[in-house]
Parts: sequence; structure tokens; C-alpha cells
Amino acid sequence: MTRPIPSPPAPQSRSAARPWRAGFAAVLVWGACLAGPARAAPAGDAGERAYRAVDPFIGTGGEGHTYPGATVPFGMIQLSPDTEIKPRKEAYGWAAGYRYGDPTIVGFSHTHFSGTGHSDLGDVLLMPIAGEVKLERGQAQAPRSGYRSAFRHDDERAEPGYYAVTLDDYKIRAELTAGDRVGVHRYRYPAGQDAHLLIDLRTSLYDYPGKVLWSRLRLRADGTVTGFRETRGWALGRQLYFAMRFSRPLSGHAFHDTEADIVYKGFPPPGEKDPRRRAQIEGRQLVASLDFADAAGQELIVKVAISPVSEDSAIANLDAEMPGFDFDRVRAQARQRWSEALSAVELDAPEPQRKSFYTALYHSLLGPTLFMDSDGRYRGPDNAVHQARGWTNYSTFSLWDTYRALHPLLTLVQPERRNADFVNSLLAAHRHSPYGVLPVWAFHGQETWCMVGYHAVPVIADAYMKGIRGFDAGQALQAMVASADYGPYDGIAQYQQLGYVPIDEEGEAASKTLEYAYDDWTIARMAAAMGREDVAARFEQRAGNWKHAFDASTGFMRARKRDGAFREPFDPSASGYGTDYTEGNAWQYSWYVPQDVAGLAAAHGGEQKLIERLDQVFDAKVDPKIFAHMEDITGLIGWYAHGNEPSHHVAYLYAYAGQPWRSQERLRQIMASQYAPRPDGLAGNDDLGQMSAWYVFTALGFYPVAPGSNEYVIGRPFLPKATLNLPNGKRFAIVAEGLSEARPYIAGATLNGKPLDRAYLRHDEILAGGELRFVMQAEPNKQWATDPAQRPYSMSAKR
Repeated sequence: MTRPIPSPPAPQSRSAARPWRAGFAAVLVWGACLAGPARAAPAGDAGERAYRAVDPFIGTGGEGHTYPGATVPFGMIQLSPDTEIKPRKEAYGWAAGYRYGDPTIVGFSHTHFSGTGHSDLGDVLLMPIAGEVKLERGQAQAPRSGYRSAFRHDDERAEPGYYAVTLDDYKIRAELTAGDRVGVHRYRYPAGQDAHLLIDLRTSLYDYPGKVLWSRLRLRADGTVTGFRETRGWALGRQLYFAMRFSRPLSGHAFHDTEADIVYKGFPPPGEKDPRRRAQIEGRQLVASLDFADAAGQELIVKVAISPVSEDSAIANLDAEMPGFDFDRVRAQARQRWSEALSAVELDAPEPQRKSFYTALYHSLLGPTLFMDSDGRYRGPDNAVHQARGWTNYSTFSLWDTYRALHPLLTLVQPERRNADFVNSLLAAHRHSPYGVLPVWAFHGQETWCMVGYHAVPVIADAYMKGIRGFDAGQALQAMVASADYGPYDGIAQYQQLGYVPIDEEGEAASKTLEYAYDDWTIARMAAAMGREDVAARFEQRAGNWKHAFDASTGFMRARKRDGAFREPFDPSASGYGTDYTEGNAWQYSWYVPQDVAGLAAAHGGEQKLIERLDQVFDAKVDPKIFAHMEDITGLIGWYAHGNEPSHHVAYLYAYAGQPWRSQERLRQIMASQYAPRPDGLAGNDDLGQMSAWYVFTALGFYPVAPGSNEYVIGRPFLPKATLNLPNGKRFAIVAEGLSEARPYIAGATLNGKPLDRAYLRHDEILAGGELRFVMQAEPNKQWATDPAQRPYSMSAKR
């Protein structure tokens, strides 16, 4: 570059990124996906059965933070009801806009996160109204105090690509469906009352005064309503444009700027030179009411397209995807696309398991999300418009969460082209970044700098190691190295100098040291596979930096100061801002060496010592109130916190220490207590599908502890039979012979009829197709997969 590169904002945890705690950071690359190619095998009956098993309400209660509304796989539109718009200090519980326990709906907006620990989006809120129009939301505890409406769950229906509810206060039946860039509403108004539609651009999820920097509403001569708004929320300066059309003619309109107390009503008198002179308004607090004189007792179809580029591009998206007003056709297309996507796995399992599994798979296919117009244009982190040629741009990359299991799962259940497009999207964001780095946590083309690590790196490395092509590997490696070497970011300069991040100069330093070391290992893996031994050697050495965080005297990973001393005083139970760890404590983070579990065991004094420490994690008596100040640490089993990602691999570590039967025990505990087929059935934030992807892998019987190793650690199967319909057209079956509650342990296993005596499965073995068969029994088999040669990969115990 020809100019100095400014330092980015300091990365933050999701909780720390909330302004009432510690201020918030910038840019959000929102994400996703075009329709994409169909699977090699048609969905057929299997896809339809999978579709019917999904319950989008799972996760909408408790701390799951999922939404029940309409979308398509990886779609740019997430059209869903919002039950509350909370001020930013209270927004955590409403990150998806909807909570199952709420009694009222304030409207239907077109963009939502699925399962995040932070809120934003909720763009272009529509609310159908019968009778008197009120411009304010009102209070949930005060019926009819505003435009919100009561509703009942008995009148709700949600399925992939479709949502419906009756708005009791208006007696309006509302239905929603979606395509990639277009949301479609169908409202049936009651007879005898005037029919209206409210458009509210003032509010969004994670709301506070001044969030809307500017907005516009425009009624065009053909009756199309367009507009835009620019917001400063979790991502700063985010722009979104929209266009909407109606199946019935407008009979009147009123555009309000409630901040400036301006209203433009109806149409100018006949004979005026410009008959739409008052059909446009700009400001920071805009709301519109539209009138439909002939809609009383009738249906009104509203179709809304969004665009990251312009209002005209939103109109082009509307024309390209939804030329007419056939709601049922769009709904059927969404159903077909979901049936095809869900047919990636066929199950033979009881109904409750089918519901949990296919809902988890559904949640795993919601993001990253498409972020590109029908002509291939998108907005980058430089806030400029760019053109994608020959690939599809995605955003909404919650990488600290999703590199662990979500992206590895997508390499098995999505076409190679889509996985390559995810990588191409990351590389495009790197090219457009003012800082020359890969995304950290990005949506709608903007970077938030939320969480720690440079975890776009393992996503790219894992894809390359698995043979996914369609992107420039040389450019990818260069971007990975540039991100790993970007000194101004979150202690990397000190990490390069000292081999660790010093706690007296950077917060959460132990977590950063450990996560950087893992990311560095994935760079070494990809570089070695490309024949770049110079790069591989440098980053393999950096991959061993986890040892600088290990304190042999306590057995915990800890943060050091610049002088090399561990920070004192030390409390392994302490969590929160200002500690050594990111969204966790020493009990949760001290096992984060996925690239070298054998080395971790040796540091503890041997495998048995490691097992004893793992037992202490699960068997501890812990008062959940200790984490009352940390919303993300939930789902406790002892110190193990399944509701947040640092714990997700821990149960599988027993297999590295020669006792895979102990992993089988712990996984049984987790599956029984952390997932259920009901609204509060997720123990923690789904985090763009990571919690769900963990469930999918674990139910199948294996898990990617170290993405980039091309290995999956075998846990135990939870399904009688599952078959993967792989992207290459082959089928891989997993059979659990004799599986029952009374027979939870693996007695033995075969792969394509040959004995399998190791505790891991290779990626190429799955892609080759065939059958993995387990025989289950009541008691643990303490001889199966115990030999050191049968252990999963560790960098210090190379096979």
C-alpha cells in the first residue's frame, strides 16, 4: 500500500462488544449464498421427510437466539417476526428479534442473525394494520398502546421457508416466505375495516437513539416504494437498500419524519407539475403508512427485495427473482430447496431424534448468507461496490464459532462450489480490507472485530486440505500469512516477538496465545501441502507457542506478563473482562490445544494425568451463579460449558489419551442435557449454526476436533442409521447395531467390512463412500482403540 495502514479497533468478545460494557467496534460482512447446484441425488421422499421433521421454533426460547421466520439455505433475506425491539442494554436476549415467551409481535423485518450472542439487523420492518394507524410500537404490557399486536402460539406455524401467524388485535392472518433476495408477505385483512401497511425505518434490533444515521422513503410513479438506511450499530456505517411492490394499488400514503415532525400525506392535487412531488422523504426517524382501499376482507401480497448497492439494484433484484405475485410458487420453491439441502443426510431414527437432528441440520444451513445482487455486485469492507465474476459473495462469518464444526460440516453436506465461494468471499474481503486482513467477525460487508484469533485461516486451510478448489490457493496462503503477521491486531506483534501475548499489554492474553497457535498450525498444514516448506516451518514453530501459556505448577493455561512471569493473583474460576481468557476461565480454556493433544498430555505428566484433569472439569460441583455476569457461559456440566465454544471439543480428548470409552460417557451426558426438541432446547447461543453442527457431527458418531487435520475423532453414534449423500454423489452410511439407551458403548467397529480399531476416521474414507458400522454394548470396551498408534493426530506424535 502507498499510505500508512491505521490500526483496527481492538478485538472484543461478544459481551465486551456491547456498548454498555465496553464500547463496540466496526464492520460487518454479511453473508451468503445463491441457490447453488442441487445435490447429485435428488431430494425425493427422503428430502420431504427431512423437511417435515424440522421445527424452526427450537432455539427460539431460552438462550438459543434463533428465529422462526422464512429464509432459504444461505439466503440474503431472513423474513421473520420481531416480538420486541429492546434498547441496547437489554438487547442480548432478543438477538434474533423473537423470543418464544413474548406475548406480542411488533412486525416482520427482513434481516436477522441466527443464534448470535450479539444483536443487530432487523431491517425494513413491516406491520399490517386494520383500522386506526398508530405510529409507535407501544408496550407489550399495555395492549393496543401502539401498533404491536398480541398473538398466540396456537395460531403460529413455522417450517423451513415459511411462517404464519394471526395478529389478534387486527384479526389479520400474516404469512411469510422468501427467495434469495426477496421476502414475500401475504396478509388477509378482515372485512369492514380500513387496510393499512406500516413501514418503520426508525427501529432495528440492538436499538438506541442515533443508530439510524440517515434514511429515505420514496414512492415511485409506478407504485413501487424504495428506500435505504445507513446505521451505526455493531457494524458502523452499514448501508442497506430496498424495493417493495404490492398486489393491490395504493389508495393513499403518509410519510412521517417523527424527529422533525414532518408528514407528507396522500398525493398532491391534480394538475401539479410533479404528481409525486411529496412522495419522497429523508431523515433519521422515518415511518410510513400505506393505504389499500380495496384490501378490506381481501388478500394483499407484498414483495420486498434488498440490496447492498442501491435502490435501483433492489428493484432489479425484485424483477429478476419475483416478477409476479405468486406467493404459493415462492413458498413451493423454498420448500423444494430446503428438501434438497436437508436430503444430504438420510436418517433411520425415532421421531424425537429426527426432529432434533434435522432442525440442527437446518440451523447449520442458514449461514454464511448471500451478500450480492443478482448482477454480481456487492459492498466490501471498504464500503465500495465491487463485482463478483464467476463466484458468489457471502457474508455473516461468525468465525470464532463456526470454524470448529460448522464449516467442516459444510464440506460434507454442501457442494464443493459453495465451499469454494465461502473461501472466495473471505479472500475478497481481504482484498478490500483497509487493513489487508481476512475477516474476523463480519456481516453485510462490514467488520466488527468481535472475538479473538484469525479464524478465517482454519476455514481456508481445512477446505484446501480436503481437496476443495475453485479459489486461488497462492492468494489464499498469502492472505493467511498477512493476517497472522498483522502486528497492530490484538497483540500479534508481541506474539511474534515473545511467542505469547503479554497480559500487561493485551487483555485475554492466554486465549489469544492459544488460538493464534492453532491458527498458525493450519497455515503450516496448508503451506506444507502446497510445497511451501519455508512457510510451513515458520508456522509449525509458531504452532508450538501454546507451551508458553502452560503453567506446570497449576496445570492450567495462564497469561504471562512481558517479563515472563505469570500474572498473579490467579483464580482458575475467574471469568469476564480483564481476565486471561475470552468468554471462559482456566477450567474451560486450558484444553485448547487441538493441534497437539499428545503434547498437552505430556505437559501434564502423561495421559493418565490429563484424564484426571478432564474428570475434574466434568465432575466439579459448580454454582451457575458464578457466571451470572457472563451471558455466554451456559450449559454447565461441572466446569464444562457446552453453551459456549471453548468447551466443544473437550469430551473428545479422552480418545487422544487412550480411553475413548470415557468420551462415549461424556458425550452421553452432553447430548442428554444440552439439547431437546422444544423452544428452549439449546443450552446456549446457536452461534450461526455451531451448536447445531456440533449436534449433527456428534449424533453421527464423530467430530472434527482439529479442522485442518483431515481427521474426525470417533465419539459414539446416537442414531440407529444415518447415510450421508455426499457432494461427489457417493453415499456413506453409519450404522449402530444394537444401539439403545441400555447399550451406549462401542464394542467394536468396521469400515467397509474390515475391522476399525482406531479412534479416528479420515476425510477421504468418508468421501470414498461405503459403510461405517458400530456394534454397541452395555459396558465400555476398554480395549478398543487404546493403542498409541490408534490415536487421532497430534503434531508432536506424528504418524
